[in-house]
Amino acid sequence: MTALGALVRRDIRIALRVGGGALIGVLFFLTVVVLMPFAIGPDLALLKQLGPAILWLGALLASLLTLDRLFTADHDDGSLDLIAMSRTPLELSCAAKALAHWIAAGLPLVIATPVLGLLLNLDGNATAAVALTLLAGTPALTFTGMIGAALAVTLHRGGLLLAVLVLPLSIPVLIFGVAASEAAVTEPSSFGAPFSILCALSLLGLVIGPYAAAASLRHGLD
Repeated sequence: MTALGALVRRDIRIALRVGGGALIGVLFFLTVVVLMPFAIGPDLALLKQLGPAILWLGALLASLLTLDRLFTADHDDGSLDLIAMSRTPLELSCAAKALAHWIAAGLPLVIATPVLGLLLNLDGNATAAVALTLLAGTPALTFTGMIGAALAVTLHRGGLLLAVLVLPLSIPVLIFGVAASEAAVTEPSSFGAPFSILCALSLLGLVIGPYAAAASLRHGLD
């Protein structure tokens, strides 16, 4: 546990120091949200209706933007080989790195959501609902993306492969995240079902993601 805690702290410090985690993700998230009103027009009612979907789409793309840093830097400097050869199971190391990535890149998106919701004419209840669904759903994006990052780390032009692999797997998270956000505003009684599925997807990613990523890394490093 001490080794895993040190790995989490190391990855968070690296992400914050090089600006590859919270800063780039939040700035991209802000850019998507700011550009959408220009594309849709000044219709405030339409912006309010599409607001949850815009926030979720921006969060999805922002999380995808930083996934390539999950294993690439460690592979380039040789740290990934040391992690794979350590006595700590590689599956737990992958889970620790995914947790650090979510803290550095996913959690800031949740924190920024209440501010960005104002740009889309969302009221307090709608913004809180979107932030809650992002808090429950962004771990699923991280653990799903970790599988693609592990597959792409040893391949040339892995960034393109990462997008091709991760985007289709992220569609269920996007669907139920938007459905839960809209249900919380329009029909609170139906909020429970999509939100429960969203939480289940995050738990499923927590169980499957580290094992699939570890298997991909072992195959790629051999």
